[in-house]
Amino acid sequence: MKICVIGQGYIGLPTAALFSRSHCEVVGVDISEEMINNLNNGIIHIEEPGIADIIKTAIKNNEYTASLTPQKADAFIITVPTPYIVENYSCDLSYVVTACNSILPYLEKGNTVIIESTIAPMSTDETIKPIFEKAGFTIGEDLYLAHCPERVLPGKIIEELVHNDRIIGGVTPECAKKAAEVYGQFVEGDLILTEAKTAELSKCMENTFRDVNIALANELAKICAEIGVNALDVIEMANKHPRVNLHSPGPGVGGHCLAIDPYFIYAKAPETAKIIKLARDTNNSMPDFVCEYVKKIIPDGKIAVLGVSYKGNTGDDRESPAYDIIAKLSGDYEIAIHDPHIENQNFKSFEEAVENSNLILVLCDHDEFKQLDYGLIKNSMENPIIFDTKNIIKEVPKEIRLFNYGNLYELN
Repeated sequence: MKICVIGQGYIGLPTAALFSRSHCEVVGVDISEEMINNLNNGIIHIEEPGIADIIKTAIKNNEYTASLTPQKADAFIITVPTPYIVENYSCDLSYVVTACNSILPYLEKGNTVIIESTIAPMSTDETIKPIFEKAGFTIGEDLYLAHCPERVLPGKIIEELVHNDRIIGGVTPECAKKAAEVYGQFVEGDLILTEAKTAELSKCMENTFRDVNIALANELAKICAEIGVNALDVIEMANKHPRVNLHSPGPGVGGHCLAIDPYFIYAKAPETAKIIKLARDTNNSMPDFVCEYVKKIIPDGKIAVLGVSYKGNTGDDRESPAYDIIAKLSGDYEIAIHDPHIENQNFKSFEEAVENSNLILVLCDHDEFKQLDYGLIKNSMENPIIFDTKNIIKEVPKEIRLFNYGNLYELN
């Protein structure tokens, strides 16, 4: 089977890698000439365990090629971004539409087209299907169209792409069957066949469920800071209940999924989806909450920011609330950023960031930050203070003051 994967980002590249590992002939397409050249030379642009080795082996075996343009194939998989439109929160399908149009010259009867990009409910039927019908295809008879959303965790993408159950949302039952045959090349989890609109809403609700539960924890943290209660103790005690699983509060929600997908549902039913919108507003308010307490800890000075990735132990900083926090603080403070998982010439080493700083602000739960060099911190800071917004530092020497969501009320 020959597979053409449109988009070679955090989902497209791992997907292409796994098809190539299963000895499919894979063409990975992207609009970045630099990325394509690097990929063809085995240089990988995302930090994800296992991807580089698979791609290098596939290139050596002529089972993977990166290209600026699509090629004829048996199946086309579209994995391009779908941001939301700020004015009305609806799903911006422009990249998906462009990708669909880009493969039209290469489509043949009997091909399968799969949209992996997260899209709003009804998008496949109302927007994507007409593109191919206008080109002369009859969906379900001579072209098979499906929406098959990814459901993976950064840092474990290879493992989860293989072992997670996969939702296969066909425009017709035959479309679902054909798409399942494609994923059967490497997926070991169950292939769950359904209709496209159900698959679309299912994916959006998976991320909305998590976003709402994070918002509940973040709202609890705000309440506890206001009334003088240790939020982390409350969560620990509540979670002793066998049917309770409160999340950990944080500095906000990032990533291309949780911070965006709930809006796709809200935009479809804004008068009804009130909990969903309130959860989004709550999570979006957390950078302001963090900045409010930073200013209570120190009114000015230098802040060493540890971590801008939205998720620990990855270099993925898409939609990261850390950048919002940094932007809000940069006018009043000197900011030095350290993130061992992101290459940026403006970022500092840990030693440089901490030197002469007045506050260490932890914004990401990288393993490197769970146990810091406290000797260096004491020698580099006149009054060592840490504000850990991810609640990952459990104990510090008595000479260091630690704030987290358990004791912010002490600042009021």
